[in-house]
Amino acid sequence: MTNHFGILTYGAYLPRRRLQRKAIAAANAWFNPGLRGLAKGERAMANWDEDAVTMAVEAARDCLAGLAPATVGQLMLASTTHPYDDRQNAGIVANALHLGSALRVLDVTGSQRAGTSALATALAAGSSTLVAAGEHRLAKAASPQEMHYGDGAAALLVGRGAPIARLIAAHAESVDFVHQFRGHDRSHDYAWEERWIRDEGYMKIVPAALEALFKASGTAPGAVTHFCMPCTLPRVAAGIANRVGLSENALRDNLAALCGDTGAAHPLLMLAHALEESKPGDQILVAAFGQGCDALLFEATDAISKRSPRGGVRAALARRKEETNYERFLAFNDHIALERGMRAEADHGTPLSTLYRNRDMVTGLVGGRCRKCGTLQFPRGRYCVNPKCNALDSQDDQPFSEIGATVMSYTADMLTYSPDPPAYYGMIQFDGGGRMMADFADVDDGKVEVGMPMRMMFRIKENDAARGFVRYFWKAAPSARQ
Repeated sequence: MTNHFGILTYGAYLPRRRLQRKAIAAANAWFNPGLRGLAKGERAMANWDEDAVTMAVEAARDCLAGLAPATVGQLMLASTTHPYDDRQNAGIVANALHLGSALRVLDVTGSQRAGTSALATALAAGSSTLVAAGEHRLAKAASPQEMHYGDGAAALLVGRGAPIARLIAAHAESVDFVHQFRGHDRSHDYAWEERWIRDEGYMKIVPAALEALFKASGTAPGAVTHFCMPCTLPRVAAGIANRVGLSENALRDNLAALCGDTGAAHPLLMLAHALEESKPGDQILVAAFGQGCDALLFEATDAISKRSPRGGVRAALARRKEETNYERFLAFNDHIALERGMRAEADHGTPLSTLYRNRDMVTGLVGGRCRKCGTLQFPRGRYCVNPKCNALDSQDDQPFSEIGATVMSYTADMLTYSPDPPAYYGMIQFDGGGRMMADFADVDDGKVEVGMPMRMMFRIKENDAARGFVRYFWKAAPSARQ
């Protein structure tokens, strides 16, 4: 099965911080006592320098680990929280992944089905496509959404080769049933009454889609091994499974207690999790609800037993730090007006001409490798930095994003402005050569040491609030090697 079409690999990413729901309830139960009933488990909480784009990049890196960029023929980025309305967000992801310019990229949005709709479109197109989905939804304080939502991303590569899963059938129901919405001038979703959503939405629209899928494919519901149904309303997924005749054992954990509902990314996250635990011949059913329903049925192939090791959902869930500081969560999401000090008032305009000319260095973290002596350096320059070489114009492109590094020196700075003080930064040494001054991300105060293994992560460098521009760059974060 070396020239078949289907899902080749998968990847996932969840922010390291996990906000405890009991911390949310403790802060807000005075106003909404009902939150105590939801105060179980934790939700993935994006750092101040993470958004849908940065998380999609990390999920895609996990998905493409060990593969050449030429493997990808097109890229789709699904999200309802793209940072830009008029700039191709998928193009930022493509540049960060070194996918080149001969690439078709597309932003998919407008529905919680964006991730599955992108995947179904890619599978129908029959060409090599990286489907990534990332979500960073905001919720009003003391709302049920604040409890239910989580931040995260997932990615799937579909194409020809030895797929680990092939599509058996797909069906879509498009119904303008508005259970929640967010206008273009609003920051938060508006949701309708839960009983109505359950009875008239999920329990009628989803079964209709699944029954149509089973009829078209000739598949018996009892043959489904894994049923992935993102839904935070209690007993809804189980009720749907029972209504259409799915086995009770097929219903998968929706991961809500571990990371929350990651929106448009969540069906793909659950699918990736199912692929991690599937055996050849297993049938995986994915249903995504939102102004209708997408239903996709996959079968795991023999190749799934030979899948390449990667981080995936298990590693994303395991990489966690318990967070109980609810005020930090509010600050990271701009829900409170902090006195950030005069150092935060600097106007950081972005010269777009300079950004374009240096886009490979800034977005792709591309430096140089000397053709004559092999010395690595960042940033790339006209002269080789090796004093025994100093060759002129001898530099070939060298991406540094996938090269490990170690801390050479560092500073914890309480004077410079940081949304999460102190600001950690320092000199890092890349494995094999090359150094750079880098901001550090996801470090614990007092736990940074010289020699600590690090990996590069795509993050927000600064937000230009005056113009609404997000500046991205790469930061060094503790590596799993340590």
